[in-house]
Amino acid sequence: MPIQDPLTEAIIGAAFRVSNILGAGFLEKIYENALVHELSKQGLTVLQQHGIQVRYDGVVVGAFFADLLVEGRIVVELKAAKALDDTHAAQCINYLKATGLDLCLLINFGKPRIEFKRIVLGLAEPATPA
Repeated sequence: MPIQDPLTEAIIGAAFRVSNILGAGFLEKIYENALVHELSKQGLTVLQQHGIQVRYDGVVVGAFFADLLVEGRIVVELKAAKALDDTHAAQCINYLKATGLDLCLLINFGKPRIEFKRIVLGLAEPATPA
């Protein structure tokens, strides 16, 4: 997937529109609902609170929910935090491993101007000690 993917740019642009209108200070769920509305207006398919099963050795060992899955190919994880940190990126990497997808957009609405990171499986993963 190219870095300048039109779908990725559409999601980021929609996030900026939401941020410009709502500003900082709301709960994450408010931004999630607003972003779903913005993306839906563009005709994009968005699944909210998309369930993801975690498998180990062919057995389901747990499940969790990604905030958004856009067009069945990009996971979007939203935050309303003071700052993004390594645990947020690790959460995205886990979503990608569990889904088999390769791109997660991590978007933080907790500041006056949104922060975002593109997390690509295999590129953002920290080194594991031997």
